[in-house]
Amino acid sequence: MSFGIWTVSVPVFVNSLTNMRSWLDKAAEEKDEAALLQARLAPDMKPLPAQYQMASDSAKNALARLTGTSAPAMPDTEATFAELKDRCDRTIDYVRSFDEQQLADSEEREVTLKFPNGMGYRFRGVDYLTGFALPNFMFHVTTAYAILRNTGVSLGKPDFLQHLGPPNLGA
Repeated sequence: MSFGIWTVSVPVFVNSLTNMRSWLDKAAEEKDEAALLQARLAPDMKPLPAQYQMASDSAKNALARLTGTSAPAMPDTEATFAELKDRCDRTIDYVRSFDEQQLADSEEREVTLKFPNGMGYRFRGVDYLTGFALPNFMFHVTTAYAILRNTGVSLGKPDFLQHLGPPNLGA
């Protein structure tokens, strides 16, 4: 198997979004959903639902940009854990729809990001993925995890890396 754009994007997005989805189950068992939906790490940071929405957007937009296609629209209207889990599911399904061939030539594809203020970046595909898309995605994944941890949800590193499953080597 080659080590290409698909290998460093699709599994990372799917694994992290799957993990994030399960954190909501643990959170619902332990804490008040309404309070968690308002939780944030700092006054100037977005609350928990926005972290899920931005992780979703980061994953789906990355693959769309790398393939020159359009990502499905997902308005940021989720207001419950069930809706956030559904968004994770829809994003995972979209991300899984890409195969290695669709991303085969994306290393050199030009990706241009334009921000509402008119500024932006121009990247080669590989630089966009490794220098912007993955770090941005992981920022929102980690921030969602930190918000839940900070509010007392009993998450730990095994939850963040649960896609690995139990250790496969004996003592």
